[in-house]
Amino acid sequence: MAPPVRATRTQRLIPFVLLGAGLYAFHNSFYGPFIFDDRYSILVNPTIRRLWPPWTALSPPSTVACPVAGRPIVNLSLAVNYALGGLDVRGYHAFNLAIHLLSALLLFGVVRRTLLSSSLRGRYGDQAPWLAMAVALLWTVHPLQTESVTYVIQRTELLVGLFFLLTLYCAIRGVDSVRPHAWYAAAVVACALGAGSKEVMVAAPLLVLLYDRVFLSRSLRDAFRRRGGLYAGLAASWLILFGLLLASPRPRAVAFGSQGLRAWDYAATECSVILHYLQLALWPHPLVVDYDDWPIATTPATVLLPAAAMLSLLGAAIWGLRRRPPLGFLGAWFFLILAPTSSFVPVPTEIAAERRMYLPLAATCVLAIMGGEAALRHLLLRERPHDTLRRYLGGGLLVATVAVLAQVTVRRNDDYRSTFAIWNDVVSKRPNNVRARLNLGDYFFRQGQIAEARRRRMPSVTIRRRSA
Repeated sequence: MAPPVRATRTQRLIPFVLLGAGLYAFHNSFYGPFIFDDRYSILVNPTIRRLWPPWTALSPPSTVACPVAGRPIVNLSLAVNYALGGLDVRGYHAFNLAIHLLSALLLFGVVRRTLLSSSLRGRYGDQAPWLAMAVALLWTVHPLQTESVTYVIQRTELLVGLFFLLTLYCAIRGVDSVRPHAWYAAAVVACALGAGSKEVMVAAPLLVLLYDRVFLSRSLRDAFRRRGGLYAGLAASWLILFGLLLASPRPRAVAFGSQGLRAWDYAATECSVILHYLQLALWPHPLVVDYDDWPIATTPATVLLPAAAMLSLLGAAIWGLRRRPPLGFLGAWFFLILAPTSSFVPVPTEIAAERRMYLPLAATCVLAIMGGEAALRHLLLRERPHDTLRRYLGGGLLVATVAVLAQVTVRRNDDYRSTFAIWNDVVSKRPNNVRARLNLGDYFFRQGQIAEARRRRMPSVTIRRRSA
């Protein structure tokens, strides 16, 4: 990889643009209360009450209901929050947003250096920083990110996203550094931390290797020959994941809870779920924090069309890896990161969850920006007047899109302003969601409004009887 050109004075402002956009989009996320799974992970979690000795915070509860079970790095981050501000929810929201903004900067760095790689530098040249900024802006302010950022305990997704991007960024930096081993060591450490944050980190070593093959090396053999130590270190994170899974109740809970839900039925259902994710990436409405009522695909009408669409997308990704490797890498990024939760291993308690798109959304943002750049390049010729027009037109479209997405994100954050607001939002959008109705009834019960609690809960009984 050729070394990137030095940033101009204007380009040095890009990180501040990203930070400013992210702060605006999530400025009203600081006051939402702890909700749902926050209770087990924070409010009644005894292991976050002290930072010393550190192994206490690194030993999260092993109960099925606790999302931090088997995720010691997430639990440690909660202990840091508790040490700094107790149960003041603002500190937890600020921590989440800080992680998200750091990830945005890393995504910018990864995309910028990729566009300045030897295989792409000739096409994009001095546009690389601006295209990378556009990708990072869309990803940062997209409303689909609100569940990960604003719902406190979805910090699991934020931390694995941060360490995933940091692993890739450090690996890229090591290629053209005079001290590559320091960068590679940092990549291995980041990968290990990601393994302690969430199981989806299992895809990181594979995607770093694939990135190397697509953008840096002539072949997989060449990649292993040059950076074999890096890949051995990254693969070692699988041992960490394996050990944490053995100690966690999550695999046993999945195995028990999936009785009656076949792997094939789950995979067929996930085809429609992933298509729904893509729809939300393009048109982020309606956003829902809970999909308890997502139907299992068991009939030809619910299986065939989504499966055909998904197989077409998978086929396009495989074709891209052979014929258009950069495009194929985007497809691999999308599908490999979703694979642990959206393929053949049933997660019956959460058939769908918008937070799972936190990292895969980056691929759709890259595709949108690069596709838009290619369309403008095709429509307007390369001569100087058209080149200037293309830049102004592209910049105007970007500003308008980011402004709209950021405003939608602000409005979506407002749905998290109270326990009542978020569960009422779910019920209004998905009336057959039993879990949402029960949580809404529980809210009124805690307020002492027993009659209202019963009224809110009663439809859930009818829904369960009908579904049974």
